Amino acid sequence: MRVLLVKTSSLGDVLHALPAVTDAAHAIPGIQFDWVVEAPFAEVPAWHPAVDRVIPVSIRRWRKSPLKALFSGEWSSFKTVLKEREYDLVLDAQGLIKSGLITRMVRGAKFGLDGESAREPLASHFYDHPVFVEKGEHAIVRLRKLFAQTLGYALPETEADSGIRTVEKQSEIPTILFVHGTTWVTKHWPDHYWVELAVLVNQAGYRVMLPWGTPPEQQRAKLIATENDAVILPKSSLTELVEKFQQVDGMVCVDSGLAHLGAALKIPSITVYGSTNPGLTGTWGENQVHLTSSLACSPCLKRTCQSPHLENERERGKALSSDVKPVCYQDLTPQRVWEQLSKLLNSST
Repeated sequence: MRVLLVKTSSLGDVLHALPAVTDAAHAIPGIQFDWVVEAPFAEVPAWHPAVDRVIPVSIRRWRKSPLKALFSGEWSSFKTVLKEREYDLVLDAQGLIKSGLITRMVRGAKFGLDGESAREPLASHFYDHPVFVEKGEHAIVRLRKLFAQTLGYALPETEADSGIRTVEKQSEIPTILFVHGTTWVTKHWPDHYWVELAVLVNQAGYRVMLPWGTPPEQQRAKLIATENDAVILPKSSLTELVEKFQQVDGMVCVDSGLAHLGAALKIPSITVYGSTNPGLTGTWGENQVHLTSSLACSPCLKRTCQSPHLENERERGKALSSDVKPVCYQDLTPQRVWEQLSKLLNSST
């Protein structure tokens, strides 16, 4: 059986789909997936043994220069690749209008979330067979249910398995990896918190490892490493990071795609959430601890801090500092993070 899966972005969303692919591979011997995914994340589906072909798409980039995409031949080439094969089944696991449009172009019976289940209900009109999956559960659980209903097997009771190949830990140096880079301003833990945490980690006998992907992240890594025993990784591909991640003892993360990669690899992790809510899309699995703010304005789900409420919080008896921004990280201090990480490391060993 050959299935085309449409799950384009983001990194966390793509990683969330891997356990469902594992379920399908166990339930249907010989099943093979082709996968349409945004080009920056094209490495991820290829990690799974049940994925035969990865079809990169660049909708995010094409949106910025649609005429260039059209006249350069990129869009035409993408459509040609999509139509090369006829599939037994086409599954849109994204539930957006853009993914529905891609699904509609493919030859094969088309499945996707129905109007009550999809993030963008209009997407359901692109499918031959809309599928209902109840909202309110974590994305990984919903995707496993979607695959099971679409492909006709019983939902497994087993733990979610990403199917990513594991490598042996070779480093004997106790190491904690800091995932300090993210997208929204409101997801960033304050820089001086990272510096303070690095000191606490060093004092406990651990080395700090720092990945980066953009110039601002590289500068932050250099700041964190200034007076600490830290290793700044070279700029790395996602595949290279998979191997690096498996050499560490634990992770401290902000809400980012790399936090989900650590969870998929079952690395003990503390993830801090200020503006965002980990309930439905937070890191998932064993040894995953979420630290959330107790401030009234959190989670605001905003890209910028628009409602500090400092005076209101002070009236509630909280000792707040105007030096900590975004405000929601006031009570997510380095000391609190380290205390939780210490407990997690002890329990996981």
